[in-house]
Amino acid sequence: MGKTFREWNVDQAWLLPPSVKEMVPAGHLAHFVRDTVRDVLDLSAILESYSEGRGYPPYQPTMMTALLLYGYCQGMYSSRRLARACQERVDFMAVTAMQQPDFRTISDFRKRHLAAIASLFGQVLALCQQAKMVKLGHVALDGTKMKANASKRKAMSYGRMKKTEPELAAEVAEWFARAEAEDEAEDREFGPDKRGDELPDWVINKEQRRQKLQQAMAELEARATAEAGKKKPDDEDPKPPSGGGKRKKKPQKEAMPRDQAQLNFTDADSKIMKTSDGFIQGYNCQIAVDEKEQVIVAQHLVNAQNDAPLLVTMVDQIKRNTGRHPDELSADYGYCSVANLRAIRRRRIQGYIATGRQHHGRKSAKRRREENRGLWRQMRTKLKHGGHRSRYRLRKQTVEPVFGQIKEARGFRRFLLRGIHNVSHEWALLCTAHNLLKLARRAG
Repeated sequence: MGKTFREWNVDQAWLLPPSVKEMVPAGHLAHFVRDTVRDVLDLSAILESYSEGRGYPPYQPTMMTALLLYGYCQGMYSSRRLARACQERVDFMAVTAMQQPDFRTISDFRKRHLAAIASLFGQVLALCQQAKMVKLGHVALDGTKMKANASKRKAMSYGRMKKTEPELAAEVAEWFARAEAEDEAEDREFGPDKRGDELPDWVINKEQRRQKLQQAMAELEARATAEAGKKKPDDEDPKPPSGGGKRKKKPQKEAMPRDQAQLNFTDADSKIMKTSDGFIQGYNCQIAVDEKEQVIVAQHLVNAQNDAPLLVTMVDQIKRNTGRHPDELSADYGYCSVANLRAIRRRRIQGYIATGRQHHGRKSAKRRREENRGLWRQMRTKLKHGGHRSRYRLRKQTVEPVFGQIKEARGFRRFLLRGIHNVSHEWALLCTAHNLLKLARRAG
C-alpha cells in the first residue's frame, strides 16, 4: 500500500481571514509595533503637517510610520524592499492592513518626516522607563564608525585639487581651441549654415569636472576660514602704543585649508575615519546603553574621529532623556581625559573609564603628562584594585552586543541618506527600532 500524502492543490481557491490581525499569530512583533504606534505614540508633529484639504487622500501617516519602524525592526531599510514586502509578506500586510504603498511614496514620506520620526526615540525610551526596563545603575558608553552613503574613492585632498584644477583648465582650453579650429575648417568645407558646430561630450564632461573641483575647493576654503574664526584671536599688537589708547589690530590673514584637507563629492559631510578594518568614508555613531536590559538611553552622531569630546554631551543627554544621571558610567580609553574625569565627578557619577591600552603606538608628551595627573592616576588605581571584579567589566557586555545586534543581526552597515543632518536622524531611527524590539520582548 502506497504512502498517503496531504493534498496539495495550487488551484484551490481560499478565502482570506476576515481580519488582518489573523494573518500572523497573536503576540507577533507586527501587532506590537502597529498598536504601539497607533495607540501610544504621539504623532501630532507628523499629522499637523497635513493641512491641505484638496487632492487625492494620502496614505494614513500613522500606518506609514508603523511600516517604517517595523521595517527597521526587521532589518529592512530600503524603500523598494519595504514596498515589495507589503505585497509579499503577511506580517507587513498585518501592519498596513493590506495597503501597498509604492517605494517612492515610502521614500518621500521618510524624507519629509525624518526629523519627526527620529524624535520618537524619546517617547519609546519613556515607554521603556515605564516598563521598569531602565535602571540607570550602570550605563556603558561607546561609539562605532559606520559607512556613509559615499565611496572614499570619491574624496580628494585640497592639495590634489590645486594641482588637478589648472591641469584640467589647460586641457579644456586646448580642446576648446581645437574644437574652434575644427569648426572653422568644417564651415569652409560644408558651409556656415550646416551642422557640426557642437562641442563633443568629452569636452563638456571635463569642464563640468573642473567646475566641481572649483566648488569643492571653495567649500574647503570656507571651512578653513570658519575654523580659524573659532580659534582665539591673535590679531592684536601685544604692546600698546606709547601714547595709550587701544591696541592696533594686525591685518587678518585669509585662512587657507591644509593640503591634506579632504572633501567627498558624494557626501561632503562624511569623513575618512580609521577603524579596526582599515579606513572608511563614514560617521562616528555614539550610544549609551543601560546595563539592565540593553536599552539605549542616549544616542548621537558626529563626523569626527575622536570620541573624547562626546562624553559630556552623551552624559547630559542621558539626564535630558531620563530625568537623572546614571549612578555609574563605563567607557573605553578613547573617552579618557582629565576634563572628562572632572566632568563626571562634578555630576557625582561613579566613573569607570579605561586609562590606557596596549600596542597603540607612541604617546605624545602632552598625553603622558596628562596621564600623570591626579584624576587620571586615581582612576587607574581604582580600576587596578578592582581587578576582575571591577565594574568596568560590564562595559563590553552591555554596549558591544547592541552594536552587534544593529550591524550583524539586522544588517545595517551603511547609511542610506546623505548629509550629517539626515544621517543623524537615521541613526536615531535605528536606535528607536532597537528599543522597540526590547520593549516588545518584555511585553511578550
